[in-house]
Amino acid sequence: MKKILAIDIGGTAIKYGILDENGTLLEEKKTETEAMKGAAHLVEKVCTLISQTKNDHELAGVTISTAGIVDVEKGEIVWANDNLPGYTGTKWKQILESRFQIPCEVENDGFCAGLAEYYSGSLQGTKVGLCLVIGTGIGGALVVDGNIFHGANFAATEIGYLILPQGGFEATGSTKALVESVAARKGIPPSQTNGYEILQQAKAGEEVSANAISEMCDILGAGIANICYVANPEVIVIGGGISAQKEYLYPKIRAALDKYLMKSVAENTKLTFAVHENLAGLLGAFYNFRKRQGWT
Repeated sequence: MKKILAIDIGGTAIKYGILDENGTLLEEKKTETEAMKGAAHLVEKVCTLISQTKNDHELAGVTISTAGIVDVEKGEIVWANDNLPGYTGTKWKQILESRFQIPCEVENDGFCAGLAEYYSGSLQGTKVGLCLVIGTGIGGALVVDGNIFHGANFAATEIGYLILPQGGFEATGSTKALVESVAARKGIPPSQTNGYEILQQAKAGEEVSANAISEMCDILGAGIANICYVANPEVIVIGGGISAQKEYLYPKIRAALDKYLMKSVAENTKLTFAVHENLAGLLGAFYNFRKRQGWT
């Protein structure tokens, strides 16, 4: 049985796990990214966990889901923001294949979420599907006939940078933006609240939190509608932290989307939530490896 080590690199945590050749997750672990220590430290940290894993498992390959714009052909980071200092230019595929003599594939984390939902989640069977990951930031993936649409320079669907009347999509529609908005209205530091707490307060009828969430959902509806007018997806899948509150958020986001879409488009655009949630990065990285290595 072939075993793959999948690694999901985020600004705060690194999740990693062993999957078999069928995509079954056999074990999962987590460690801090320690991003502020720089890219060189991050590379050595990943190499250490690979070495430790190889002591217990015979690996057929390593696959990475990561923040940043990724050149999937070269397996390197084209661009990353300050959440991962010095990360731009990191040549993951070259480094890991040279050091460990096993195949390595690398893909953007939002794109991995899209692959996970296409192969075993809410985008199964779609010709054109859109996956959004909404949390501290907003990422996305457009999946066309089972393939990620990367664009000319691997930067397609960097939807967090969409410009809306309220400001940047990510800057105004993310969970981070929600927390900052509520904190400002209540006159408290953002560190004294979080998205989960705000949602619970809104559901209990607390006015400030409820209004802020309604505004966030309106922004999400506007941003998603803009994408629909370009890509015309059959299904839109929402993942990330907010997907845990889908029963409360669905009608609000659906109503906002319908407000901004022409009726004929709205009626033929399904809105749903991600199946895989926190495992999307690991599973999507596996599917990317399997596809690029010709296992399917």
